[in-house]
Amino acid sequence: MTTPRHAAFVTGSSRGIGLAIAEALAESGFDIALNGPAVDAELAAAAERVARHGGKVVTIVADIGDIKRHERLLDEAEAVIGPLSTLVNNAGVSVLSRGDLLDVSEESYDRCIRINAKAMFFLSQAFARRLVKRARDDERFYSLINVSSSNAIAVAVQRGEYCASKAAAAMISKVFAVRLGPEGIAVYDIQPGVIETAMTSVAKESYQRRIADEGLTLLPRMGAPADIGRIAATLARGDLPYTTGQVISADAGMLVQRF
Repeated sequence: MTTPRHAAFVTGSSRGIGLAIAEALAESGFDIALNGPAVDAELAAAAERVARHGGKVVTIVADIGDIKRHERLLDEAEAVIGPLSTLVNNAGVSVLSRGDLLDVSEESYDRCIRINAKAMFFLSQAFARRLVKRARDDERFYSLINVSSSNAIAVAVQRGEYCASKAAAAMISKVFAVRLGPEGIAVYDIQPGVIETAMTSVAKESYQRRIADEGLTLLPRMGAPADIGRIAATLARGDLPYTTGQVISADAGMLVQRF
């Protein structure tokens, strides 16, 4: 009898960190459900890239902030790639505009909370309910991997609403780790630092200067999406045994206290 392949749903995976995670998981033998907000060339190209690594790929088009659709999204994924063993909550948004904390709009605040925290909480809940209810293979590793940010800890005052949403995301990982530990489901929080993505492109020159001139990071470079992909795949494979609830600070030592 053939052992079923692992299956993972990766939110916000049409580009950047999410796509890198999906590719790394596919390389590790996972069938993949990709997610993006629209049917477009970007999502199609992502599916093509992931498919090159072998295995099944399905694209799930949805606004991940639409909580009422979560069950349907998981149904659509499992109809193609089978029962999910891993959920990666990667989808995230930044602020509408950087600026004075005293000028933050309710629209920008709600947008960050809706995607970065609320959607993560309720999709994790929907995924966890499925795993808890179904019969699971004791030899198979099950995981919930959340991608938050170093800004869950470090203050970026010009993006205050983003920091607040990522701090909430970090706590979501903790509470789910406590709830799902007795079920044998591992939960992790990856907190990326300065990664070269579309989100950080507006401040890339500033980050590079601070890394070179001020030692912002201990390792003297910006991170790449592939760095986070390798970390996520390591976690999803169960290659950090006897762990759950861990924060993985993927920030090149940026938050190490120095005097």
